[in-house]
Amino acid sequence: MSDAQAVFAPQGPLTMLSAAALLAEGRRLAAEAPLTIDLGAVTAADSAALALILDWLRAARTAGQRIVLRNLPAGLVSLAALYDIDTLLPLEPKA
Repeated sequence: MSDAQAVFAPQGPLTMLSAAALLAEGRRLAAEAPLTIDLGAVTAADSAALALILDWLRAARTAGQRIVLRNLPAGLVSLAALYDIDTLLPLEPKA
């Protein structure tokens, strides 16, 4: 097994209108190798973004892989806390 860490960096809005387009790609990447999801270029996020992340986490777990989240937008962190799922999100440790 390789130690290579793939990086998936969606850009622009990650909302109900755009989430479906990213679902399959995120699932595929999550199942192939350890994955870092960098959300630094996400301009807007709603509950659909959290649903995507949780789906990708399930895909990775099923495949025996792991995911780390990087640059989670503050609004998404707040939304995750509101839904009481913030502890489920595997955030990259602060440097």
